[in-house]
This record gives sequence, C-alpha cells and structure tokens, in this order.
Amino acid sequence: MLYIHWNPDLIMFHIGTLSIRWYSTCWLIGLLLSYLTVKYLYRKIKIADEKFEPLFFYCFVGILVGARLGHCLFYEPGYFLSSGTHIVEMLLPIRQDPWGGWHFTGYEGLASHGGTLGLLIAILLYCRNMQVKPWTALDAISLSVPFAATFIRLGNLMNSEIIGKPTDVPWAFIFERVDMQPRHPGQLYEAIAYFCFFFIMWYLWKKRPRLLGTGFFFGLDILLIFTARFFIEYTKEVQEAFEASLPLDMGQLLSIPFIIAGAYFTWNGMRKEIKKEN
Repeated sequence: MLYIHWNPDLIMFHIGTLSIRWYSTCWLIGLLLSYLTVKYLYRKIKIADEKFEPLFFYCFVGILVGARLGHCLFYEPGYFLSSGTHIVEMLLPIRQDPWGGWHFTGYEGLASHGGTLGLLIAILLYCRNMQVKPWTALDAISLSVPFAATFIRLGNLMNSEIIGKPTDVPWAFIFERVDMQPRHPGQLYEAIAYFCFFFIMWYLWKKRPRLLGTGFFFGLDILLIFTARFFIEYTKEVQEAFEASLPLDMGQLLSIPFIIAGAYFTWNGMRKEIKKEN
C-alpha cells in the first residue's frame, strides 16, 4: 500500500494540434537553467556577452545530436544500421509505419553518454570559433550540467522509461504502463544525485573560484555523474536484451572511461590551482 502508482499522461498540454510532452518540457527547463547559470558565470569572469550568446546553440545541437546517435549506435545498432529507412529514422524525429507512411514521433531514445560526447565536441568547436579558452568554457558549463541532467532524468520518469528492477522497498514505483510490479525509481535516484552535485560544485566554486579554468570542475562533474550512474545502474533493468549476457550493462561499461578521465582532470585541476597559489 506504500508503493507509488505511476501513470502520468505523457502530454503536458496541447496547442492546437501540437502536443507538448512532459519529456521535452523537462529537457527545455534543464537547458534553460543551464543557460542562465553559465551566463551568470561568464559575467563573473568577465567574458563578453557576444561570446556567450552562440554557446547555447552549440551546446543544444551537440547534446541533441550526440544523445540521439549515442542511443542508436550504442543500444540499437542492429536496427538503425540495417537499412536506409532506419538511418533516416535515426537522424530525423520520424518513424515509418507498417504501411509505408511516415509520422512524427520526436526523438524516441537519447543516451546520456552520447550527449556528453556531443557536448564536448560542440564546446571545442565553439571555443575555436569564438576564441574562448577551452578549460574556462568547459568548467563554466560543467557547473551547470547537473541541472540539465536532473531534469532530463525527471523527463524519463514522466515517460516511465529506464525503469528499475523489481523491489519491495516502500518507496518503489509501480510503472503502470510497463507492468504492475513495484520497481526501483532509478530515474529519480539519478535526478536526486545530480541535483545534489550541482550544490556541491557550486559550493566549491564559491570557496575556490580560482579553480574555474583549470579543468577541475569539468573533471569533478563527469567523475560524480558517471560514478553515480555506474552504481545506480545496479538498480535498473537493462535497456536492450543483449545487455543481459554482459558482466556489466552498457551504461556501466560506457561510464568507466568517463570516471577515469574525470578523476584525472579533477586531480590535474587541483594541481594547476596549487601552482597558481605558489
């Protein structure tokens, strides 16, 4: 009786024939909060507004393209690479029905690891074109990323996707669109963790502002997020059948390189900051 029955409407509201989904709204809220956070940081470190404004476009495209390609290539390559039609479905938010017609679906499937890679590539292109120091941009954006990650996982919760394994914990969710089993709300675990990481990193920036621009916050961000992701994966169902035969699921395997890189950049950023003080 303590379990939470979960079956929200996927649609937040309608504008004429256009349906606005909770999932896309959560994405937009996360990106907006990240935008405002980075804008504040840019002004604090005295980077001109004209160098800031293009950043949102680079990041939005990088995250969306990377997350989409990451899902298709990491989790469903057998489907999306099997024909030209499926490659079109990978690149555009449409799907072909059994009768040969096409209909708009939105991007059903986005992978955080791919989104992270896409974001990194987009930031490096932005830094080259706008003449901004890469570590400065990466650290500033990293301070905002947990906000976006929080709302993306809340969007997954609203979609009843990336569900957890069956459990009898009193806070279990029953995802009625999936089955009637009480399950770990893995999406909520991640959202709470990322929300906490934002305040941890913000506190560290307030205490040690000279760390911004060393790569410390970039390293700490990916270290915290992907370490949390690695362990929370133990509470989640595998997303694709092939993962069941692996010693670790795909989310965990993809997290390991990020954890190693994050630990290195965190240590290297601290070393740079100590050199500055000396």
